[in-house]
Parts: sequence; C-alpha cells; structure tokens
Amino acid sequence: MRRTLVDREDDVQALDALRAQRPAQASQLLVVSGFPGIGKTTLVSRWLHENAGSFPDGQLYADLGGHATEGDGGPVSATTVLEGFLYALGAPSVPADTAQRIALWRSLTSGLRLAVLLDNAFTAAQVRPLLLGAPTGLTVVTSRNHLTGLLADGAAIHRLGALTPESAVELLAVGGGGGRVAQDPAAAREVVTLCACLPLAVCLAAAQLVLRPHRSVSALAESLSQDQGSLDALRVDGEAVVRSALDVSYGLLPRDSATLYRRMGLLPTDRYDLFMLTAIGGDGATDGTTFTTETDAVDMAVGALMEANLLEEKSPGIYRFHDLVRPHARRCGDAEESTSQRERTLRRFVDWCLSTATTAEGILTPSHRTLARERPSSPVLPTPLANPAEALAWFDTHRYGLMGAVRHCASAGWHSACWQLVDAMWPLFLRLRSEMWVEAHHTGLSAARASGSRDGEGRMLTSGAIGLRNAGRYAEAADWYVQALEHATSDGDVRQQAQAVNGLGHIRLLTSRFDEAREHFERALRLRESIGYRRGAALSRRRLGETALATGDHRTAARHLMRAYSELESQEEGYEAARALALLGHVLACDGDHEVGTRRLREALEMFRGPDAQSGHWQGRSLEWLGQAAQRQGDLEEARRCYEAAQDLFRRLNPADAQRLDDRLRQL
Repeated sequence: MRRTLVDREDDVQALDALRAQRPAQASQLLVVSGFPGIGKTTLVSRWLHENAGSFPDGQLYADLGGHATEGDGGPVSATTVLEGFLYALGAPSVPADTAQRIALWRSLTSGLRLAVLLDNAFTAAQVRPLLLGAPTGLTVVTSRNHLTGLLADGAAIHRLGALTPESAVELLAVGGGGGRVAQDPAAAREVVTLCACLPLAVCLAAAQLVLRPHRSVSALAESLSQDQGSLDALRVDGEAVVRSALDVSYGLLPRDSATLYRRMGLLPTDRYDLFMLTAIGGDGATDGTTFTTETDAVDMAVGALMEANLLEEKSPGIYRFHDLVRPHARRCGDAEESTSQRERTLRRFVDWCLSTATTAEGILTPSHRTLARERPSSPVLPTPLANPAEALAWFDTHRYGLMGAVRHCASAGWHSACWQLVDAMWPLFLRLRSEMWVEAHHTGLSAARASGSRDGEGRMLTSGAIGLRNAGRYAEAADWYVQALEHATSDGDVRQQAQAVNGLGHIRLLTSRFDEAREHFERALRLRESIGYRRGAALSRRRLGETALATGDHRTAARHLMRAYSELESQEEGYEAARALALLGHVLACDGDHEVGTRRLREALEMFRGPDAQSGHWQGRSLEWLGQAAQRQGDLEEARRCYEAAQDLFRRLNPADAQRLDDRLRQL
C-alpha cells in the first residue's frame, strides 16, 4: 500500500526553516530521526520532490541498510554507495580505493545543485564519506538514531513524532476502508490508539481493511487488542513488521543497554528517571548478566537507548518508551530475565518508589509521617528532591508508576510495602486530587489487614474515607470513618479517634446536617486539645469556620478561621494555612468587607501557585470566590475573567466543578 503523507505541514515547515537558516557558504546537511515506521522516508522523499526545482542537477538516493542483520549483509558500506553514486554521475570508471572514491565524489559534485537522500543510516561514520563538499547541494539523512555525531559536520537535526489521533484516523481512512472508518469513528479512534498513531502501524492496519473488504473497523480494533496486540497483528506478507523492526533495534544494543531495556519493560510504569533505573540495574545478578549500578553507567545505557530511538526524553531527566516499544521491552524482559531476576527488579522498583515517596512526603506533609516504615530490602538511592516544588513535581510525574507499584505489591503479596506506599503517597492524593485515591486505599486497607498492622489499617480507613468523601460517596465514607472510630477506640488511640470524628463531622457538613457537624467538630477539637495536637486542633477550627459560613454566621466563621490560619502559619503548615486564609477571605467578602476579603483571597491564590502550597484545586476555588466577590460588586468583566481561569483549572481536575463554573458564566 502506498504510504500517504498526512498532517506533516509543521514538519515540512521545520525542514524549510532549517534549510533556510544555513549559512550561504556552508554545506547543507539535514538529519531526520525518529522511531521505525514514523514516516521519515515518506516525509523526506515528498519534501525533496516538492523542492525538485531547487536541484536542477538531480537527486540521488541510497538505502544505507542501517538496521539490516548480519545475515542480510549488515549496513551498506560507504564504499558500495559511492560506487553507485559515481556511476550515476557519469564517471567512466570508479577507483577501487575508498579514499579515491571519496575524492572523486567531492570533485564531481563540486558546484552541482544536487540533493542526496541517505536513507536508514546507522552511524555518523557511515554517512560522513558520502557528504557533499560544496554549499550548492543538500544532503538529507534519515535514521532511527539521532546521529548526533554529525553535529560536528554542521548537521541540523529534526526529530519526527507520531501523528495526532485525528490525523491518524484520516490516514486510516485514506489508506483503506474510508466508508467503514466514517461509519464507525469510535472504533477507528481505538484502532489508531492501538497503533500508537504510528504511520507505519496505521498503514498496516489500513491494509487489513483493504484486504478484507467485508471486515468492520470494530472487528479490526478487537483483533489488534487481542493477546499480543498491534505488535503481532500488523503484518505484511506474513511478517510482523513492527515487531521485527524492534527486534532488530534491540539486537544491536550494547549489553548494558539491552539489559536495562528489558528490565525497564518489566516495570509497571510509563516514566523513568536515572535514580529509578540505577535502582533496578541491580548488582549480584545470578543470570550471568554484568551490570553496574553507578548512575553514570546507567546514563550511558540510557544514551544508547535514546540514540536508537527506543527511548525518548519527555522532559529534563524524565524518559519514556514509545507506546509500541514498551510492550516489546516487556516481552524481552519476560523472555530473557530469570524468575528470580524479574522479582528482584520489581522489588527494587518498589523500594525506590517507597524511599522517594517517603522523602517527598517529608518535604510536603512532614506532620503526616507518624507510622514506622519498613527498610528497603535492597540498597536503593531515592531520587534527590530539594524543595516542595520538586517533591510535588515528582509525585505528579510518577503517579501512575506509583499506583502500578501498589498494584504489583498487592498481587505479589508484599502487604507491608503495599499499605506503606499508599500512606507515603498522601501528598499526591491531598495536593493533586488523584483519581486513584479510592482504589489505592481499598488496596492498601486489604494489605494492612493482611499484614496484621493495626496502625496501617486505621490510617487506610481515615485517609481512604477522605477520598470516598471527595468522590461524593458519602455513605461509604461515613462507614469507613465509623470503622476507623471503632478501631481507634478499641486501641485507645485518641489521635485517630479525633481524626475519625472530624471526618464524620465533615460528612454531616457536606450533607447539610449543620448542628451534627458542629457537634462532631467540637468533639474532635476537645480530643485534639487533650493530647496537645495543635495542628489537628487548628484543622478542627477551620471546619467549625466552614460550618458557620454554611449557616450564614459570618462573624463566627471569621473568628474560627482567623485563629486556624494564625496557628497553622505559626507551625509552618503552608498548605493548610493557605486553605484557611482562602476561606477567611471568602467569608470576609461575603460579609461585605470586599477590599480585605479579596486581598486575603489573592494572598491565598499566590500561596497556592507557589511551591510550598501548590494546588490546582485550591487555585480554582480561590479564583471562583474572587469571581463571586467581583460579581457582587457589579464588576462582571473581572468576574468572567476569574470564572474562566477557574474553569480552565477544573477542566483538568474535576468535571463537576468545571460544570459549576460553566453555569456561573452563563448566568453573568
């Protein structure tokens, strides 16, 4: 099937810009790199065809066979390519010596306006003898590798990415079965998702529709999702093309990089950093593999994976696999790592997760760490985190990997590590309002009970109840709090009793049972004061302030909130103090003190934007209250600005909150 160029306008413009910015007297060299099947050759061939008028002396093409196996002869040598090029340019004879061929090549092409496409290059050394020596011509190289070595030769490098889902669906329709694609757009979207929006994979899927004119798109999607997925289902002439390309790339890796690649594939995560990878490298392997755990060696192994386009740097120091690479890496890990090494790799990953999460927890919520944590079973170095911003960013980056670790601990029977990791993830749930809150605590609660940890069980009940409450599952949340209260009362744990009572009060507040809510908060306050738990007492006062606000008693609310804010600030509880301050500002604005109220709200908003109290949810709440304050003053333009800013935040966090802002905007 002929490959179709879809949605590559930005890439074409990038190539145009790179070509235009080259100094007039410099030899022009462009490198287009990318994952196998991403469409490098298609893009460059079309681009050169469209610019044919700039090269009146012609265009030359050579497939350098960069990833051919030894059985296929391996990569094509520059000597062989030069022979073909020289004959194409009319040389009556070609010297046998490589150096003489290079000299003749440079001589014949001097002054020619010629375009040369060197496709599928392997190394910079393979390309260098084929470069034009004059500024009048252009050499374009495609490669799975970045070929950074050519930077010294003046190369400009452009990395080609996957298509957007919309463009991938368009490619699927153009390639085959357009009518069927239009009739079932949801299935088409699923197909291209399973193909990771990779042009080669999408074209292979389209070919299946052409070859099977009566097959539905939904049937194709089901086929791709079965068992081995798109790695095996996308075939041309019986060959699993995508998998074969990955097998070849993997086979060419240095030993340490190949070891790292397959161990990365075993991990239940989609983001990696050097400290994680150092941890899973392991030492003392029993399967004959030699792998050093030094970070610099891991860095070199990562560099080789990136050079092979098997790994990409998502952000500084954070790496990810392409969607089609990850299952291949996992397959290699399952096939080539021993059972004991697979378990060791996953155990070290869990230890790294727990160690780094504990570090981040200590930075973001130091008062939360009250329960003992087991020491890692292996010596791992946590990712260093210097401040609250780095700690929160780490949680945000690795949230899915952390949840993957929790699930693996549960399935592997590592019960203590399971609930302790959930406990250490508290700042993630509290500050980022993670959708995994409820699942994590259900899993953690079962693990705590299986491990026989009474403290762990109590913590999972109270922390998990907050997640259930935030999800609007009030009856379940209340049941968890009741269990926690009975548990703490039986153990004589006053602090946990107060936590459960305070939580029950919040459920009463959210369900408009204000008198009961006040009684619960006052009881929790007495319990917390009886043990000198100042932070907890301040949090109960904040809830009393919210209860008074709900009943319209603004003065009582302001009194409670002012004291809560003062006490939390004195204890350097930046996040909780900011919440109390935002509520105080809202109360004052509602009570008619617009100037002071909005000033307090803006102070809180800046705190929520800063590193010590960063919270998208509370930024949205503060902006919404600022919008309400402006609306009460008749400043509808300011109200709209605040509501729209809040809505943008809530769209990423909570659809119900976003809908509420949409309603407010319609009512302006």
